Amino acid sequence: MLLQPIISSLLETDLYKFSMGQAIYHQYASYKTNWTFKCRNKDVKFTGQMIQEIKDQIKHYCDLRFTEEELEYLAGIEWLHEDYIDHLRLWHARFEDFEISDEAECGLSIETCGTWLNTSMYEIPVLAIVNEVFFRMTYNYAELFEQYKRKLEEKKNWLVSGKYNIGTFSEFGLRRRLSAEAQELAVKTLCGANDSYKGSRCVGTSNVYLAKKYKVIPVGTMAHEFIMCVGQGNPMFNPAYSNKFAMEAWTKEYGVLNGTYLTDTIGDATTKRDMGYTYSICFSGVRHDSGDPYEWGDEWIKHFEEYYNKYHDERVNPKTKTLLFSDSLDFERASKLYDYFNGKIKVAFGIGTYIANDTDVAPLNIVMKVTECNNRPVAKLSNAPGKTMCKDNDYVEYLKKTIDWRLNHKWD
Repeated sequence: MLLQPIISSLLETDLYKFSMGQAIYHQYASYKTNWTFKCRNKDVKFTGQMIQEIKDQIKHYCDLRFTEEELEYLAGIEWLHEDYIDHLRLWHARFEDFEISDEAECGLSIETCGTWLNTSMYEIPVLAIVNEVFFRMTYNYAELFEQYKRKLEEKKNWLVSGKYNIGTFSEFGLRRRLSAEAQELAVKTLCGANDSYKGSRCVGTSNVYLAKKYKVIPVGTMAHEFIMCVGQGNPMFNPAYSNKFAMEAWTKEYGVLNGTYLTDTIGDATTKRDMGYTYSICFSGVRHDSGDPYEWGDEWIKHFEEYYNKYHDERVNPKTKTLLFSDSLDFERASKLYDYFNGKIKVAFGIGTYIANDTDVAPLNIVMKVTECNNRPVAKLSNAPGKTMCKDNDYVEYLKKTIDWRLNHKWD
């Protein structure tokens, strides 16, 4: 191993891996999934030395176990149950679930296959490992880190001066961070200076390890994988109803006011139909991850207003709901969105790469997505076509047709 261990704790993942993980443990423990790594940068090439380092780092990650102190911290999160904590006490990653080679355009291929309970947990640590290995072995890391520190200090000063007013935001950068060192400095710097900010507040991080270490809020609810696997992994389900099945499962697990719903997995039109009045009550807000954020926000405000005007129920009053924006944000974009929506609805931001990997070098655009569930293809059809990732183009066309059919039949 050329580098120090990149992942030092099994808490070093995004919070939504635990919220989804508990629902998977209780309701979908028998599900199997395949995941595929993809680098969207056309000019990036991973070398054989990098691939070996990535393998060594993943092997180290697979040797980790939750400590009792870490499990005690998780048990203090009120919606995590004792039986799931006991499952985590026994859990560890399996290197046998990984297939890593150079058989990809970018020089790095990573596939994982196993239970959904296992493979879901691999995504975030693997992406963090790939990022850090690439930047440490491609560039002069010391120079990159100096650039990063300079830009981070500039961001803090902008918030102190009030140049950008973005209300509430969280750090979401684990999967695409420059390094563990960089992300920790970001959380320490931005969360630690809240008292000096004008009009902004960094309330926490998606990284559970850093949330524990710095005593800030761990932030997150769900990812696309949950809606994809729940709605498309069962051959008895029509995938055009993926949101309906996911909402039912999530509410079964967490009840009312159970977090923020991710709306764009198979398009917002089916999400609005399935959310209806009942699930508009159950979810405290919705998250934006693709498409025009202004149009998206206006449409969701309209959605909540229709039910509020019809039922006069404060539980669906738009001003009690939250729009969480998380798509390619920087402070300028977030500030403009905050100015536009503030007063109409609650607004919050999850800001990732801009905080955790801002240097003079372009960041990697890498993902690791679930591509099969129970030996069936699954796909995400977001509001940005470039984000679609599926190994079976025929299935993508089938999914689109089922959605079109459903949206043209209003009786359901």
